[in-house]
This record gives sequence, structure tokens and C-alpha cells, in this order.
Amino acid sequence: MAFQGKTKKVQQQFGSPEEMYLRGSLPRTADAVSSLWIHQGDVLRAYAEKHQDTADLALELPTGTGKTLPGLLIAEWVRRKAEGPVLFAAPTRQLADQVAKTAKNEGVPARLLIGSHLGWSATDRTDVEGGEAIAITTYSSIFNSHPKLPEPRLVVLDDAHAGEQFVGEQYGITIRRYEAEAAYLTVLEALRPFTSGLQIQRLQGAPDPGAHHQVRLIVPAVDAAALARLDTALARLAEPFKFQFAMIRSGLASSCVYVSYGGIQIRPMIPPTFENRVFSRAGQRVYLSATLGSGGELERAFGRFEITRMPLPSKTPPRSGRRLFVFPDLVKGGDAVGLTKGVVAVTNKALVLSQTTSAVAEQAARLLAGEGVPAFGKEIVEQGLASFAKAPIGVLGLANRYDGMDLPGDHCRIMVLDGKPDAVSLQEKFLSERAEASAALSERLRTRIVQGAGRATRGPNDYAVVVVRGADITRYFSRRENQTALEPELQAEVQFGWDNSKGQDAGDILDNVRIFLDHDVEWREGGEPHLAEFREEAEKVEVPGAAALGESAQLEVEAWELAFGEDWTAASQKLEEAARVVGKGGAATRGYRGLLLYLAGVWLHLGAESEAHRAHSRQLVRDAAKASIRGTWLKEMKEMPGAEEVPLAVADVVAINAIVAKITGKLKPNKIKEVLAEMCEALGQENATPYEVALNTLGAFLGAEAAKPAGQGRCDSAWRWGSALWVTLEAKSEEHSDGLLPLKDIRQANTQLDQLATDQGVDNAPAGSPTIIVSDRLTPAPEHAAVANPNVYLASTDVVSQIAGDIDVVWANLLASVAKQEPVHVLRRHVQETLAESGCLPTQVVDRFTQERIRPGEA
Repeated sequence: MAFQGKTKKVQQQFGSPEEMYLRGSLPRTADAVSSLWIHQGDVLRAYAEKHQDTADLALELPTGTGKTLPGLLIAEWVRRKAEGPVLFAAPTRQLADQVAKTAKNEGVPARLLIGSHLGWSATDRTDVEGGEAIAITTYSSIFNSHPKLPEPRLVVLDDAHAGEQFVGEQYGITIRRYEAEAAYLTVLEALRPFTSGLQIQRLQGAPDPGAHHQVRLIVPAVDAAALARLDTALARLAEPFKFQFAMIRSGLASSCVYVSYGGIQIRPMIPPTFENRVFSRAGQRVYLSATLGSGGELERAFGRFEITRMPLPSKTPPRSGRRLFVFPDLVKGGDAVGLTKGVVAVTNKALVLSQTTSAVAEQAARLLAGEGVPAFGKEIVEQGLASFAKAPIGVLGLANRYDGMDLPGDHCRIMVLDGKPDAVSLQEKFLSERAEASAALSERLRTRIVQGAGRATRGPNDYAVVVVRGADITRYFSRRENQTALEPELQAEVQFGWDNSKGQDAGDILDNVRIFLDHDVEWREGGEPHLAEFREEAEKVEVPGAAALGESAQLEVEAWELAFGEDWTAASQKLEEAARVVGKGGAATRGYRGLLLYLAGVWLHLGAESEAHRAHSRQLVRDAAKASIRGTWLKEMKEMPGAEEVPLAVADVVAINAIVAKITGKLKPNKIKEVLAEMCEALGQENATPYEVALNTLGAFLGAEAAKPAGQGRCDSAWRWGSALWVTLEAKSEEHSDGLLPLKDIRQANTQLDQLATDQGVDNAPAGSPTIIVSDRLTPAPEHAAVANPNVYLASTDVVSQIAGDIDVVWANLLASVAKQEPVHVLRRHVQETLAESGCLPTQVVDRFTQERIRPGEA
């Protein structure tokens, strides 16, 4: 046998990844791309010149302009320096497979390390650890309790804008009731000390109109015994929950618990990635992102103090194809579903993206597929998109898959964005709907929409129709500040689509879709010039509060790291400082500031070493209530030991006294149950007359003086809790969700509180009193929204039905308690707690009604 000498080849070094590529040092195959795009070369040069040693670097490469190749070339360039292993991580296995294929085509030596480490080839692992090849892996292979990958010199994180979904949510437990009801009920029982028996009963039982719509926040650390009980319950859960629990068990006390009828989520708001050796000890972390917002989204998603942003060096960003936006909810005649089906029928091939469950997304696909057109769900894409891409026809419905699916060219020309993706997780739902902290989510929401819209436009010559379906996402695009936050090219496409959908005949819109998809002379001469005019006027503007949120991100990350280690006092100080910085965002960030102040107060209470600490802790909680626009979620929180009771609002006292008087008077329980049943039935249908009568009944059961004022043009129901708080309601129950809210409805609503004040012989309605337009037309035209007074809001008929369902449960409980013949002070306390637990105190009801202000730019 002959002995072998040194065989490892010393590879040539180049001044930049671009030079390495251009010099032909990579054994590229015939399937490789023909060349780098100009902007890709710009990115590679800028990295080599300025950022080789930047610890955390985010590179901006907009969707459809090619992130993967620059990322692979940076990884290979660094690998050749022989300074340590190099990892390239993608969010999913499917995407990792795609990256591995690209690496092979481009001649980049790579090994695919995905799935269980037990299945990894020993040779592949050795090649990665020895620097012979880069590792293509998934986020989950890095972000788990015991990662088996080597500590790298460089880790490249593809699609980093999706980090919250694939990193943040790795550090926590998510139990979906429809998937694991036994686990849900076990954990719910462990949470009993934090909520009332009535709420537990409603969450354990069959769904009712009010039980399932809200998310509640629980901070378990406020009760040490209950926290220990929760720890025990979580430790007994089976797979996959036991693996999820391992990620956060050491810092469970710092976690937040979000509870709804449909699920439970337990996690810290910011993931403790500092504990992960592969990620935190990497020499450099490079984040490939479609967008580089200024609001600190990347820092919060990855738990890093500071991430340097390198915007696209090119002055003019590359265009990633052309999109024709269609807004079916704006069509004349109101048949949004019919128009969407008509658009899909032009090619009989479409991708439908939704934030709901996979089953609901697939159901939406079936609804939109024409006769004889197959509908597909998540099963068809588990091994990749190839089978759908090659299918001549078909409609694919997927949930929460706004990233990582490429359908270029003729693979798919029609995208349907089905609803606004602003509540993918329970934490997001709480921030958005309860804490009024949507500003903290705006960058994430915008990125999902942009990414989803770009699934079928993966290059400059691609073109696709994007159908924006649903009242919530249509309303999102109606807000000028949401449009101007987009890149100018996309702004122009959205505005062009809006103007060519609003009030147009469905037939004309379908003709435009056909012209666009033909993409020949008629489109180039009849469509592109108009779109170019919109582009000339478009200018990107940061959303309100973004700068303040970006400045506070480092403080928040530091605070959560300290809290995870139970250094409560230091954590509180950092979070209080973060709240001060967030406050610079003014009205846009008030809700988020309130949440930070509350958590800072809880943490200081946990670490208090003196009465001064405890007093300041209580003050922080009071400040949180003052800061929060809609702070009624604070009424649901378990009181900290020694904390004084927060005084009730005057309107709440009026309601409690009215209800106590009613149930201690001459009560006919069976008659009350009958009236409640009739009320709920009337509020569940469209007929205006019984609906308006039922609104008065609902107001009375909420402890208000409720009636329809006399005279022409008056509101349909007015609720008055003395002189403390009023609500006037304009019921448009017969309006369907299609179309825009009419201008006449807004103008009529503007006058109602003033007229009611005149009736009562006073100059003005009580401060904070709103007028509510109850309608399922939840989108006003942008030019009409500015006409609305600041105190005019839109609420759907579902919101009214949910409140009615809650008050029905409240009164069932109160009627049962009357039989106990308790003293009045005990009964009053019971009424207060029962109303508060079900969100039926007047201040809570107003909170629920005022989620959607019509006038733009208002807090």
C-alpha cells in the first residue's frame, strides 16, 4: 500500500465574493444563473469593503430580487478563509432544499444538514466542521434546546424578516385546542389561580358568542405557588410540547401566557437567544432580509442588542416583476367572492394565502376553484412546490406561508391575499387587539403582505395578479399611512389597482385582468403609462412611531435577557427606560408603552428589596393604566400582593349600581332569560327594526339608560351611564361586507352626540364618549374617512353579537347568585367582578367598540 501525501487543496483567495464569482473559481453547472444582477454585485462589494467583521449585519434584498445567491457567495468567500465552520440557515426544510440545489448549480460546496441530527451523514458533518463545505440547514436545527451544529465563524440567516415566526416562536409553547385539546385543558386548569371560575367554565365548555374572541394576558410570576403549579403541568406534557418547554423552562417566570378559547401560548416577548451557543457565539451573523425597517423588528425577533443595517447600495432598487392589484370588496354590485372566482377562472391556477388554519385556507381554495378545478392544501407542498407548479390547473390554499415559495413565470399568475396577516400568533393578537400596540407589529405586517404579494413575481420579467380579499386587509390599504410606508413601485401598483377597482363593474375589472395577463401591446400602451404616473408621485414615508420603536429595541432586548435570568430590578429599570423612549412615538406608541410600563412594574415588585421599590412598582402600574389607550386588559390582571385596588371609573360604578338595583328588586328570572334570548336572536340577523330594539335591550342589561332618541335623523340607540359616559349607535345591520362605507353614514354619525347633549340640556357629551357605526362595511373610502369626527368608530355586527353573548352569560350567573340572598355589598362586588371578567363594564364595552377609528392619523 502506498501512503498518500497532503491532498487538501489551498483555495485561491479573492478580494470580495463578487471577484470570486467573476473570476470563474466556482465549478458552476449549466443550470446556474447567467450572471449576477448589478445590485447583487453592489451588495457583495459593500460587504467586503465595510462589513467583514460586523458582528450582526442585515443585508437588504427586496423580495424577488435574489437573496440566496449573494448569501451563498458570502458564505463561500468566508469559508475559503478557513477561519471556522460556515452555516446557511433557511426557515423551512423545503427552503433549505432549494438553497442546496442553488448551491450545487452555482458550484458552492455544501452539505444539507436538516431534520434529526441522527440522520446526518458523519462525512457531511466532518466536511462542515473541517471547513470543506458550508452547511445548509434550517432555523429549527439552530434554535432548539440542544443544537448539534458546530459553533460557526459565520451564520447566514435567509428570509430573516420572518424571524419572529421561526425564531421567536421557537422559544415558547403553542397549544392549539383543535390539535391537542387534552393538553390545552391540562394547562388551562393550571392557570385557574389567574382567572375566575366563570371564565374557566366558559373556556372549558362549548364555544359561545363571546368566549372565544379575546386573548387574555397572564403574567404567572406574580404568584409563586401558581407558577410552580404551571411548571409541573407543562413538564408532564408529551411531545412536541416537552421539547418546546425545554427552550424556556429556566426562564418560565419571565414568560407571558396568552389564553384564548382556541389556544394557549407561553413565551417571553423577546426570545433568549443569548443562551444558544451556535447562534450567540458565531463570529458573525448575516441576516438576509427583504426589508430593513427602522422599528427594531429584527432585533426583537432574534434577541440581539444591535443589528447593523446595510441598505441596498443601488440608488434605484431593482424591480421584481409587475403586479396588478385587484380589490374585489370595492367592486360595483358588491359580489366580492364572485369577482375573485372570476379572476381565478381566467387561468384556473392560483395561490391563496391566509393567516387562518390550514383547513380554513384549503376551504377558501375550494370556494374559489371553478368546476373541475382541483383544490390543494398543505399536503401537496410538504415535499416542495414542484407538483403544484407543474400542475396545469389548481388552486392551492396555505396558512401563514407568506415567505419562501417561488412560483415564477407561468407556474402561477394569480395570488389571493385572503385577510390581513396581523395576528399569526396569540401574542400578536393580544398586542394588536387588546393592548393597542399595533405600532410594534406594523413592520412585521407590512413585510408579510409584501412577501405574500411577491410569491409569483420572482424576477424583473415576471407578472402576476394580486387579489386583495377581505374587509380587514382592504381597510388596511385604505389607510394612506400604510400605502406610503411601501416602496414607491409597490405604492404605485396598489394605488393603480385601488383606482381601477373602486366602483368599477366586475366585467370591466375582468377585462383588465385579461389584458394584463396577455401582457402585450394593449397592456404596455394602455396600462404601464398610467402606472408610471402613480410611480412618479410616490414617496416612501416611515410609519408613525417607527423611530422610537427602533431606538427602544436594544433596551427591550437587554431587559428581557435580564428578566430571563430573574434579575428583576435591573430588568425593570431597563424596561422603564425603554418605555420612556417608546413614548417619543407619541399617540402611535401609547399602547405599547403602557404594556412595557406594566411589565416593568411587575418585575420591580418581584425584585423589590424595600418599600420604596414596592411603591415605585405600584406607581408604574398606575402609569401603565394612564398610558394605555385601551387599558381595560389591565382590569383582568391578577393583583400583586399589597397593591391597592384601582378605583373604578365613574361609568362602571353607575352600571354596577343600576344592575344591583335591578336584581335586588322585583325580579322575574324566567322573563329576563326570555328577553335575553330574544335580544341575542335579533342581534344575529339583519332586519333593522328588531335589531334596533335589541340594541336598546343590550344597553339596559349593561346598566345604561338606553333608548332611541325621538326625531328625524337620530341615532338608533343611545346608552347613557349618567353624566359619566355615553354611547350613540348607528345600526346598519342590513349592509353587507361588500363595498365601501357610504359617506352619508359618516356624516349622519358625526352629529349624534351633539344632538344627544342638546336633549340632555348640556353643552357637550361626556369626555371619551364615542359614536359607533355598526356595519359590516368596514372600509371607508380614504377621501371620506377624513370627514369623520375623531370620536366616530366602526364596529362589525360580530362585535355586537359577542358583547350580547357575554352579557347573556353575565346575567345567567347573576340570576343564579340572587338565590343565595347575599348582603348587598357582597352582591355588588360579585356584579363588579362578573362584569369585568366578561368584558362588560362600560369602559370595557367602549374599548371593544372603538377598535377601528374611521378618521385616519388619530390615536
